[in-house]
Amino acid sequence: MTDKPQFVGKKVKLGELCEICSGGTPKRSVAEYWKDGTIPWVKIGDMSEKYVSSTEERITDAGFNNSSVKMLEPGTLLYSIFASIGAVSILKIPATTNQAIAGLKIKDDSLDRDFLYHYLKSRESISKSSGRGAAQNNINLTILRNMQVTLPSIEIQRSIVRNLEMISNQVTIAESHLMDLDALVKSRFVEMFGTPDNNIHSLPIKTMGGISEQLIAGGDKPRKISKNKDLKHPYPVFANGTIADGLQGFSEEARVNKSAVTIAARGTIGFCLVREPGFTPIVRLISLVPKPSINVVYLKYFIDLLNLAGSGSSQAQLTLPAFREQQILVPELKEQLEFATFVAQVDKSRFVAQQQIEKLQMLYDSLAQEYFGD
Repeated sequence: MTDKPQFVGKKVKLGELCEICSGGTPKRSVAEYWKDGTIPWVKIGDMSEKYVSSTEERITDAGFNNSSVKMLEPGTLLYSIFASIGAVSILKIPATTNQAIAGLKIKDDSLDRDFLYHYLKSRESISKSSGRGAAQNNINLTILRNMQVTLPSIEIQRSIVRNLEMISNQVTIAESHLMDLDALVKSRFVEMFGTPDNNIHSLPIKTMGGISEQLIAGGDKPRKISKNKDLKHPYPVFANGTIADGLQGFSEEARVNKSAVTIAARGTIGFCLVREPGFTPIVRLISLVPKPSINVVYLKYFIDLLNLAGSGSSQAQLTLPAFREQQILVPELKEQLEFATFVAQVDKSRFVAQQQIEKLQMLYDSLAQEYFGD
């Protein structure tokens, strides 16, 4: 590091403040590069929190020596530059990364590490708030090195960090509360009904086909996606694990006029939602309208416990014949309704927590715009 701050009060390129490099991927076809590896290898999926202290995969010394990966020391900032741009974390362990992640090692005393963390984290939200959006799916190291940040004094940087960290910590607490609520509902389900693999109450067993009044694979394909975020369309749409407005062009006659569940048959396989009457089945979904003896909330949580994705992404899709033969435990309707009432009560607390997270995120984005915006 330099002996004294030289950039305070100036707009400085990240390349002047940090050593920046990207990683690599040893050949997957060479087992020697991966089998029994001991060197942490970071993917974007490992960057779900501020600090990275473990990785899903590890490479061997041979993989390290025969690829473009680089060993990064603890304290290095990680920034995703391909696909999911803008994910940022800080290494707590020595590790390598794949080529979709840049490592930034601070080399100047005028820059606080946590200040840079929040600056990088703010890039995506500032882009969204300015209406520019994410026009490209990746950036390169040259763009990253030329990215400019205005540096206040180190004291002001740390004050900014304290303000943003306070909000981030509150978000973490609220998100943890949401996870606790989800765990509470699943625990209550198992207590009342058991699990698909452990029928502890000896409940009757039927198939999904046997409990369905209507079972649909696929559905309408939307003709157009509106780019106008303010334009509302009458049909809710399932896509990549979310419900969103913006698709249009569905046929009225294809709509389902009873409560149902929809299950992702491709992509995020097994992701399940309760749907109110009046929705239109969408391609890549299986839609199930249950018989009166099955409550849709009970059905949704039972499907959640099935883990229909199996061992993971190796399953390309969930087929209708396979889903039709999937077994389901069938408790008394009275017990299903009791569980659905419990879920509705928990959902009230979940709604409050989600609102709190949204408000906190808006506050974070507003402050980030003030601190880091152009």
